[in-house]
Amino acid sequence: MTTTQRAVLIRAYGGAAEVAEITRPLAGQGQVLVRVRAAGVNGIDWKVRDGLVQQAFPLQLPAVLGIELAGVVEAVGPGASRFRVGDRVMGPLGGLGAYADFVAVDEANLVRTPHGLDDVHAAAIPVAAVAAWQSLHHAGPIAAGQRILIHGAAGGLGGYAVQYAKQVGAEVFATASAAHLDHVRSLGADHVIDYRAQRFESVARDIDLVLDYVGGEVLDRSWQVLKKEGAIVGTSSPDILARTPPGRRGLWFMNKPDADLLERLAAEIAEGTLISKLGEVVGFADIPAAIERNRTDPRIGKVVADFSR
Repeated sequence: MTTTQRAVLIRAYGGAAEVAEITRPLAGQGQVLVRVRAAGVNGIDWKVRDGLVQQAFPLQLPAVLGIELAGVVEAVGPGASRFRVGDRVMGPLGGLGAYADFVAVDEANLVRTPHGLDDVHAAAIPVAAVAAWQSLHHAGPIAAGQRILIHGAAGGLGGYAVQYAKQVGAEVFATASAAHLDHVRSLGADHVIDYRAQRFESVARDIDLVLDYVGGEVLDRSWQVLKKEGAIVGTSSPDILARTPPGRRGLWFMNKPDADLLERLAAEIAEGTLISKLGEVVGFADIPAAIERNRTDPRIGKVVADFSR
């Protein structure tokens, strides 16, 4: 039996991601070994690669990148009982390592892939769908009639967040590039702002919650539109606490695996209740280039690597 496999890894912070051969893992206690068929490519990949989130994601280098996958159970480890060999599964790793042909995953992080969802579409869901839900509710209960501003609304996280905010009856302000405005409107946003042509401060007022999936100076400017008692939840600036003015609420968010929530959201997507938009589908060898494109040219929806390509 072959004991090695393909993987996309980094050898040092700031270095390029590369395709390499590594040792194939075994399923440990409470784990299943998944033959990966597809994996989501996320904005966090290039930030991990470049060493921008070392505190949140400390790595033992070299390290395999990738945080979510869809595939088939190849083997069941000791103590694991939820799945059988041959089951189609999807889920987050709760860490890194999804860009490999075989991955040992804690079975508690996985759910069965719903009928009607192929592996490529399934791989776009585990992190973005759950993280968007969790980040929306991270600052406290979200009530109907509240005003929510979402930065990066056309991306994987932002697209789900717009839909969730509308489900609870919020008034949604959303920023996106000109090419993506119609897509964001189709998700239900009430006010869509072309961030290159118009400053969001001229449109958004008295905001209860900002979901910042962009970071940087966008985060810094967002305090101007936020109610005094409001909050900014950020996923892109790990230093958000240091950038939070005295007396204001700025919260750094990292998603946590939640199999029950993932199962519910995946079912809604399979049924068509939620829209899940693929931005680009690439082959395994193209993952390093796709990671870089996520940094320089973010697409609508999620980028997914199809391992059969």
